[in-house]
Amino acid sequence: MIETAVIGVGHLGQHHARILHELEGSKLIGIVDQDEKRAQQIAKSTKTTAFQYYKDLFGKVKAVVIAVPTPLHYQIGKDCLEAGIHCLIEKPFTEDVEQAEELIKIAQDKNLILQVGHVERFNPAVIEAHKYVKDPKFIEVNRLGPFDPRTSHIGVVLDLMIHDLDIVLYLVGSKVKTLEAFGAKVLTQHEDIAKCRLRFENGCIVDLSASRISLEQYRKIRIFQADAYVSVDYARKDLKIYKKKKAQVSGFKDIEILRPKLKEEEPLKLELKHFLECIAEGKQPQVSGEHGRDALELGKEILEQLHLHEAP
Repeated sequence: MIETAVIGVGHLGQHHARILHELEGSKLIGIVDQDEKRAQQIAKSTKTTAFQYYKDLFGKVKAVVIAVPTPLHYQIGKDCLEAGIHCLIEKPFTEDVEQAEELIKIAQDKNLILQVGHVERFNPAVIEAHKYVKDPKFIEVNRLGPFDPRTSHIGVVLDLMIHDLDIVLYLVGSKVKTLEAFGAKVLTQHEDIAKCRLRFENGCIVDLSASRISLEQYRKIRIFQADAYVSVDYARKDLKIYKKKKAQVSGFKDIEILRPKLKEEEPLKLELKHFLECIAEGKQPQVSGEHGRDALELGKEILEQLHLHEAP
C-alpha cells in the first residue's frame, strides 16, 4: 500500500483525490488546498484528512500529485522531491525549462519517480493508435473548446496545445527542425487561438490548431503514413484506421476501415495506476520529467514565434 496525497484539489485535483481514494494500492492520507472550505469538502468526500500546509505531509506520505497553478509547481515539487517523495506534477511541468531540468536532476539523484500529467497519453484511443503508427508523413491536430475563465491566467499553447505537443513528439520520434506559429489575443491577455506548423528532421510535417474560444469542443488528431491513415477522437475515445486492402483481381485496391475495440477506462485512472506501478516496481514512467520538459520547451519556442507575429 502506497501512502498518497493530493496538493491542490481544484477542478482537476478533486478527480485525482477521488481516484486515489478508490484505487487499490493507494492509501489516500490527505489533501491540501488554500481554500479551507474546499479542502474540507473534498476530504469528506474521499474519507481523508485536510491539511493546511503541504509540508505537513512530509514523513506521512510516499507519493503526491501536485495539481496547483503552474507558477507553484517548481517550489512545491522541489520541496517534495527533496523530502524523498515521489511526484506526479500536472502539466505544464513548470514555468520554464531550467526549473524542469532542476526537478529532473533532484529526482535522479534521489532515485525517485517523477511523472508529468500529460493525461492524453493514457487515452485508450492513443494507446491503441500508437501500435498502428509507423513513420508518419503528415499529422493534423485540432483541439478546440469553449472559453473557461479558470484558465485565463495562461495562454492556449501551454494550456491546451501542450497536450498535443507531447503526443506528437511521442508519435514522430524525431527532433523538430523548424517551426512557424501564429496566434491572437481575443478575450484575455494571452493567446486564445494559435496555429503552428512543425517540420521534423525525419521529414514529417505537423499542423496544430488550438483554440479556447470555440462554440463547440473538438479534439482530434489524424496521422497520415504510407498506405494508411489513423484518426483519433480524443473526447470520444474513438479510433479508426483507414488502409488499403490487398489488390483485387481487377487490380484496384479498396479501402478498409478498422475500429479496434478499446478498453473503457478513464485516462486519469490509467495515469494514476501507472504512477503507482512505477513506484512499486521501480520503473521509469511513460511520461517522465524529460518528456514533460521536451513538451514545455517546444511550447516555449512556439510562444516566441507567436510573439514575432503579433500586430504592432
